Amino acid sequence: MKYMLLIYAASDQQASCTVEDWIAYEKEMKDAGVLVSGHSLADLVTATTVQVGQDGRRTVTDGPFAETREVLGGYDIIDVPDLDAALEWAAKCPGSRDGGAVVVRPIAEFDF
Repeated sequence: MKYMLLIYAASDQQASCTVEDWIAYEKEMKDAGVLVSGHSLADLVTATTVQVGQDGRRTVTDGPFAETREVLGGYDIIDVPDLDAALEWAAKCPGSRDGGAVVVRPIAEFDF
C-alpha cells in the first residue's frame, strides 16, 4: 500500500539533522525498495496560494494559505505492506526530530 509522508518542520526552530542525515535516510528507503518518490520543497517565501470564490473569480496571494507554526518542507511517497511499516519509516525520518513531525496519509487510488 502506498503512503505519503508529509514532512513538517517547526518554523521557529533549526533542525539538528544534517544533509548527510537526509541522504542516509533516502538511501535506506531506496535500498529497502520502499521509496516511490519524494521531494524537498523550496523556501516558504516562494509559495503562492490560489483560491476560487463562489463567483468563479480567482484570488492569488503570495505565501501559504494559513499561518502555522509548522512548515511543510517536503514529502516522500512509500510503498509498504501496511500502516505499521509506514509509521516505522516516518519515525526514522530526520524531519520527525526537534519539534518536527511526519504526517502519514494513505494514498487513495481510484480506477478511472
